[in-house]
Amino acid sequence: MAQYRGSPLPGVGATNPSQTKSKSNEDNWTKRPPYSICSPEEVGPVKWRGTCQCGQVTYQLSRDRPLKAKFCHCRGCQVMHGAPFQWAAIFHKSDLAFTRGAEGLSFYSSSQATRKYTLPTKVYCSFCRTPIMDEGRNVCLLFPQALESADDDENRTHWREAFEIDCHIFYGQRVLEIPDGKPKWSGLDGQSDLLDDDGQKK
Repeated sequence: MAQYRGSPLPGVGATNPSQTKSKSNEDNWTKRPPYSICSPEEVGPVKWRGTCQCGQVTYQLSRDRPLKAKFCHCRGCQVMHGAPFQWAAIFHKSDLAFTRGAEGLSFYSSSQATRKYTLPTKVYCSFCRTPIMDEGRNVCLLFPQALESADDDENRTHWREAFEIDCHIFYGQRVLEIPDGKPKWSGLDGQSDLLDDDGQKK
């Protein structure tokens, strides 16, 4: 894997110049999980480690399995990820800790079209632009592909089982069929129609 060899990591203000100017910007977000820098004791046993492509951003997970995992087929995810769908695993914010806090991260709120830290927001490495997660108001959606164990053959089976999806969402906007027998929702899960593998309403 390529390693980050650029200039020293930018400070939060350098990465996001306008963050400190708004109403304490989401109540001083750098002081709370997952951006607050924690001691090993505060993090607890590390179940997974993740990194961006260049290695500038690293993080740890203290939960073995997500609350839920989904494939999202919405048009927004297709465009933002340059892929047919997004694979997202939902975690509590307190399950995640960035080892360098907010340094080296950049943000984009697609709902408000701003790079200022505003929830909900998409979180990236500021250097290589690897997508790290989507942060909502209550939880974060991590991308399992960035977890280091995904490259370890011995742990790959456990990794696949841990992050196996529970359902598909926005399957009505799919660009390909996935005949895996998993529940498929036309929009949000539990709030839209269930579809079959071919996208027909059940």
